[in-house]
Amino acid sequence: MAFADLLEHVGGMGRFQVASVILLAMPVLMMASHNLLQNFTAATSDHHCRLHWEANATSLDPQDLLRVSVPRGERCRRFVKPQWWLLEANGSAPNDSWLETEPCHDGWTYDRSVFTSTIITEWDLVCSSRGLKQLAQSLYMAGVLVGGIVFGGLSDRFGRRSLLTWCYLQMGVMGTCSSFAPTFTVYCLFRFLTGTAFSGIVLNTLEWMPTRTRAIVGTFMGYCYTTGQFLLAGIAYAVPDWRWLQLTVSLPFFGFFLYSWWLTESARWMVMVGKSQQALKELQKVARINGKKEEGDKLDIEALKSYMQKEMTSSRSHHTVFDLVRTPVVRRISCCLCFVWFSTSFAYYGLAMDLQNFDVNIYVIQLIFGAVDFPAKLVSVLTITFVGRRFTQSLALILAGLAILANILVPRELRTLRTAMAVFGKGCLAASFNCVFLYTGELYPTVIRQTGMGLANTMARLGSITAPLVKMVGEVFPVLPFIIYGAAPVVSGLVAIFLPETRDMALPESGWRRGRDTWVGG
Repeated sequence: MAFADLLEHVGGMGRFQVASVILLAMPVLMMASHNLLQNFTAATSDHHCRLHWEANATSLDPQDLLRVSVPRGERCRRFVKPQWWLLEANGSAPNDSWLETEPCHDGWTYDRSVFTSTIITEWDLVCSSRGLKQLAQSLYMAGVLVGGIVFGGLSDRFGRRSLLTWCYLQMGVMGTCSSFAPTFTVYCLFRFLTGTAFSGIVLNTLEWMPTRTRAIVGTFMGYCYTTGQFLLAGIAYAVPDWRWLQLTVSLPFFGFFLYSWWLTESARWMVMVGKSQQALKELQKVARINGKKEEGDKLDIEALKSYMQKEMTSSRSHHTVFDLVRTPVVRRISCCLCFVWFSTSFAYYGLAMDLQNFDVNIYVIQLIFGAVDFPAKLVSVLTITFVGRRFTQSLALILAGLAILANILVPRELRTLRTAMAVFGKGCLAASFNCVFLYTGELYPTVIRQTGMGLANTMARLGSITAPLVKMVGEVFPVLPFIIYGAAPVVSGLVAIFLPETRDMALPESGWRRGRDTWVGG
């Protein structure tokens, strides 16, 4: 018998589990706000050099003043002297004045009609400093990666609930501190620490869920994250100042911290660390909440240990990341999955964090990008179930990459077509994420499954870190980032063809071997 049987014994998916799912889902609604927050807090507005002689030309119309002060279409330089000849219909330029420009020594003037304040306008992250915007997002994603490594180990040592409670508090405190950051460097530090807390929340959600309902609960959590993208668009529209927006999406985590004390520590973890008596009390409490008091009262330490025997035996066998490359077949699977995870996350955040590129109302495009996840995930579930994992994974990635590459050829004037192609690509990447999460768990043998999932998560985080940095290449060759964003999923989609199919197959316990016509789990 296993712990899954024990959960069924004390009520299965009862009132306790339903209440836990609801309480755990509420923070997930706000997590998209932090992941995609810089679409709004770091939005770029139209800007031009601040005019150092404007005080002496107050009689001029503002547009005329701008015409004689800044070259047309120029954002990073201004004329050294006013070019008055530009006000004359048939005026000609003085021979020595046309090229007399200088950098924006006095700062910039920004269009604040949409965003009253952003980190761009706050710290002048434009022109030579515009790459710092992408650096800030990459540092946040680096925090997510570090958090996954650090909090994964700490949750095994101190418990799931303790780490979850701490991460709620850290998310609230660091997010709030970000809204009061006095400098860009301090802002990046607090955003990094916010990212580390994000991973700790993701790691601990399904410990009390019966096996038969884990897929449903996992899908529900995924849709909560998708719904959070709608929520972010609404909040950002209502709160156009970046500091207040940062504060608004951070304060709810203090509420999550307070009620997290009601959440119950994982009985599985307590038995593993030798706290069997405490685990028994928690299981009996869960049984009472689920209306199974009599079944809970029948439990004792010996019965608990008999249920947990399989988990306790497996916990004594230690496996490392080197087991993922020990045999040729598992090495092939690991290499393919690493590429798939990296490319999916890389292209996903390359699209999702560049909403202003499509010249559409940023709030509308955020809603559309969130909405496409619903049908995309539904279609992927159907094809995964009735066609196969390998087909779904490969097709989703190839279509996503082709959509991104095709968008390079679409003229900027055709905004609707460009937006439709981007939305289709983003939907395919959402379907890819949905598939690869299930596929990875089915491909790795039981003895190294968690190690493999940890490596996959690391590769996804590396993809999300790299995505913003690639945008910097666009300063030299504007279409190059989109060539890279499109090529990566196409190549990884072709690589996915070499993975074994797992539809209607038992999970492999020790490894895979090549049969006459197909792969066989062993």
